[in-house]
Amino acid sequence: MASSPDHQQPAPSLSAKTRAEVLLSSNLLETLPDAIVAVDHDGTIVQVNSQAQELFGYDRDELIGQKVEILVPENYRPEHHHHREKFAETPKTRRMGANLDLYGRRRDGLEFPVEVSLSPVVTEKGAIVLSAIRDISDRKRIAEELRRANEELHRRTAEQLGEYRSRLASIIDSSEDAIIGKNLDGTITSWNKGAERIYGYTPEEAIGKHISFLTPGDRADEIPEILRKIARGESVEHHESVRVTKDGRNLNVSISVSPLRDARGDIVGASAIARDITAQKRAESQLHQAQKMEAIGRLAGGVAHDFNNILAIINACAEFLRDQVDTATKTSRYVENIRKATERGSSLTRQLLTFSRSSSIQPTLLDLNERLKDVSKLLRPLMGDDVEILIVSKSPAAIVEADPGQFDQIVVNLAVNARDAMPRGGKLILETRSEQFDEGFAEQHQNMSAGKYVLLAVSDTGSGMDEATVSRIFEPFFTTKEAGKGTGLGLATVYGIVKQSGGHIMVYSEPDHGTTFKIYLPSADHKIGLGSTAEVETVSPRRHGTTILLVEDDETMRGLTRQLLEEHGYTVLDADDGKSALEVVESHPGPIDLLLTDVVMRRMSGPELVERLSVSHPTLKVVYMSGYTGELIAEREVLKRGITLLEKPFTRTALLNTIHTTLG
Repeated sequence: MASSPDHQQPAPSLSAKTRAEVLLSSNLLETLPDAIVAVDHDGTIVQVNSQAQELFGYDRDELIGQKVEILVPENYRPEHHHHREKFAETPKTRRMGANLDLYGRRRDGLEFPVEVSLSPVVTEKGAIVLSAIRDISDRKRIAEELRRANEELHRRTAEQLGEYRSRLASIIDSSEDAIIGKNLDGTITSWNKGAERIYGYTPEEAIGKHISFLTPGDRADEIPEILRKIARGESVEHHESVRVTKDGRNLNVSISVSPLRDARGDIVGASAIARDITAQKRAESQLHQAQKMEAIGRLAGGVAHDFNNILAIINACAEFLRDQVDTATKTSRYVENIRKATERGSSLTRQLLTFSRSSSIQPTLLDLNERLKDVSKLLRPLMGDDVEILIVSKSPAAIVEADPGQFDQIVVNLAVNARDAMPRGGKLILETRSEQFDEGFAEQHQNMSAGKYVLLAVSDTGSGMDEATVSRIFEPFFTTKEAGKGTGLGLATVYGIVKQSGGHIMVYSEPDHGTTFKIYLPSADHKIGLGSTAEVETVSPRRHGTTILLVEDDETMRGLTRQLLEEHGYTVLDADDGKSALEVVESHPGPIDLLLTDVVMRRMSGPELVERLSVSHPTLKVVYMSGYTGELIAEREVLKRGITLLEKPFTRTALLNTIHTTLG
């Protein structure tokens, strides 16, 4: 709940609409668990999420345009203004509230304590500050109850100590955070239910062990340093680190550690409170990636415009020289080389302008089914005789509004990359179909809006990419090809065209399993009278008493899918790969009705898991899910024909109806 002035003038940037979609996307803000309030340089509110509306009791329209002090009690406003000015002097990500008494004010006048995390975001109109606000009333209440309980313990007689220790344990166990007690040597002495929920270990498994068993190997020095501070009487506040769960997952946690003293005041141990901030860190990473891509776009657009002016001068001078020299001389050849070099430079700047979404376009209504037939004629000589091209149209019409030339460029650029990934030949699969996404799906996928889309999927059976490569493939000039064999602008250009057309692009790839690019463009069939024919999908009835084993190696995807299933009445067991799934099955005493598993996973794939379980659970129903398309899965013969495959990303309706149909 503070703001920062504009310290610099940014380079030419995207439109205000695009900037809002990327940096202050309500879909992205909705994924955060805290109330988010974005303010500009003078403290005016420019965006809030639904959690902020619920926390403060205002509607979004009532907050946007107001000064942020509307959310601060009157007697705290002068001090709040001072904090804003101090933050403006050195704007950086920070958390406030640990050592300060900060309060918020609801619409009905109720005041409550808060903890605030501030993150500056630079835009073309100045700095915007994202304030993540958390109501810490429960935390204050628990702290006060702990304090009173401790005082009561000292006043009561020895016979009454057991009763109050039980009350104290109940208060600690009511916390969602992990609260762990330990000796000065690091041995765990107490372990609450929050710790069991977060880390997966029961008290019997954890108490008596050294606290370092939760830390990854690359953080071996962290625990001894914290214990040394505690022994000196110091506290550790909001230390962000990584801890390892029982099932091997790495969690981002925020840890606060305080000394524990005996009746004489001597330090005898430490109390640690840890909060799981994995989802928050992932959302921050997505925001930073969006900021980076926007900054690169601004830089690319600015450089391209300036370089185009330089190339225009060079080209004009070359034209004048060509008219003044004899075509048979060496000088003429030099002039011609200059002209060719400027043409290559102009081609590069055009691609940079496309990536920055600064190029001009002429959108028209296109049926991608028909357009792909024409583009495929260009691809066949480009791909060579050892690459087979398959076109699969799963909808009778795939109408979008896009620039025809730019659409062709998308397909050609992706095809060229696919060809390079298949040096010994293979298959290029081009698929189209209509997709209808609801509000729930849009909330889980940043920057996407609910509505009807046309999917263009471009898949290859090539070498695939690892996670590190996938995370950078859309950056300009990033390439995995050897020097001289690629500019690194092909996929950056695709990204720019898709975004300029109002679409979204997703990538699924694993080493040795090929690659699928999924491009979603807004459907335009309503502009030719086809929009009213779509049928409304109905969700299958709720089912209770049915157990599903969910196996998915992506933690976020696993959590979201589990939530959707449990909200519909299913009992869900989950695992992050095939081997972990076998352990879950072995330890689960009851029946398992259906296996919902990813296809490609580390250690053991989905098909391998099904084969192992077919002996002990011959009647087990199976639904596979994958980011690859069904056509690519079939071509690579990863799965047998006739299996049930749910393609990612899928909607809640598609997930529930597919499982309901499979269960019968």
